[in-house]
Amino acid sequence: MIKQSLLVLVAAGAISIAAPFAGAQDAPPADQQSQPSQEHGGYRHGPQDPAQRAKELAKHLDLTADQQTKVQDALQSQHSQMESLRQDTSLSQADRRAKMMDLRKNTDSQIRAVLDSNQQKKWDEMQAKREQHMQNHHHGDGSNQQAPPSQQ
Repeated sequence: MIKQSLLVLVAAGAISIAAPFAGAQDAPPADQQSQPSQEHGGYRHGPQDPAQRAKELAKHLDLTADQQTKVQDALQSQHSQMESLRQDTSLSQADRRAKMMDLRKNTDSQIRAVLDSNQQKKWDEMQAKREQHMQNHHHGDGSNQQAPPSQQ
């Protein structure tokens, strides 16, 4: 009788632990949900589909069809080159990172060159937000750290 009760408790515990994971498998990944990941300053990790990124930029920057094509071409080129860099095992991690940063800056310059002055202002604001996010992400935003006590 005790063994049977214990078995029932173990089974119930396993089900209660596994249930949230089973539900999570049905949900779409965060990068495929209805809201684009870059809207309203939100960010995601990992490479984004160049066509999707171009659509988001078209929406945020009010790009013409010609501008959107040029932006998508620049993003597609960057995506291909980034994939090549990720697979290049001959580079050190620091060299790979430096090349990726240069590639990103080059693509950003290409995109900025396609924009008119009003779009460039919006682009610059987006870039500033991205840089701020990256600094907070890599260096911490200080919200979890306490300042050392001042000595007077």
